[in-house]
Amino acid sequence: MVKTKFFVDNNGISTFVINRPEKRNAVDYEVMTSLEKAISEVKANPHIKALVITGAGSQAFCSGGDISAFHALETAAEAESMLKRMGRILYELLILPKPTVALLNGTAVGGGCEIAIACDFRISAAHSEFGFIQGDLGITTGWGGGTILFEKLRYSDAMEMLTSSQIYSVERAKQVGFLSYVTSYQELAMRCEEWLLPIITKPSAVLTAYKQMPIAKWSQVGLWERMEAEIDHCSLLWESEEHKQAVNNRLQKKAY
Repeated sequence: MVKTKFFVDNNGISTFVINRPEKRNAVDYEVMTSLEKAISEVKANPHIKALVITGAGSQAFCSGGDISAFHALETAAEAESMLKRMGRILYELLILPKPTVALLNGTAVGGGCEIAIACDFRISAAHSEFGFIQGDLGITTGWGGGTILFEKLRYSDAMEMLTSSQIYSVERAKQVGFLSYVTSYQELAMRCEEWLLPIITKPSAVLTAYKQMPIAKWSQVGLWERMEAEIDHCSLLWESEEHKQAVNNRLQKKAY
């Protein structure tokens, strides 16, 4: 099965699909490579006006990193290489000079929430749930998503979401500002297109100019350097016994 799909419609809306429903759309190296290419294509193609990221099926948007794929990474240095690569992908997604949407077709946990918060908007199906569950795995957010969360949510809400590792309903996620819009799964794609329509009808130069405003701020406050520091912390915790035990428990349960 092809692990990802990428296509562009007649309105200039591009869509990247993580196509691994049997793995709850977990990210592995192949998915990372495909997402890198998709972001580059969106940035370079003048006919593309927006990027939508979603998952296949109705169960999961993305469950984060594929534990079975990354289980062999035992040392901090080995983990850092993978984490920093994905962190850079998320930073490029964050500063993409075109509007981006995380179309949350199902549960987003761990790194799935990190991908979602790197997008400009998050549109969710009503049955979805969300959680930065990394703390339950004995690590912190490892792709820089925690740093991004503090930029986009109120401090106390971001801190609670990260440190509690709790699963949020759509109601609670919308209340704290994590979600932009909620609709039924059946109408998700249609409502996303409706949401983007008044945006993509604007000149590309206008959209780019508005996006440059937060990008300039993030550059001034050294956001990427702060994300790197976050990644370094996660890398050190990767070697901890708590993390190793949590990973083994997940693998035994065949959870991703």
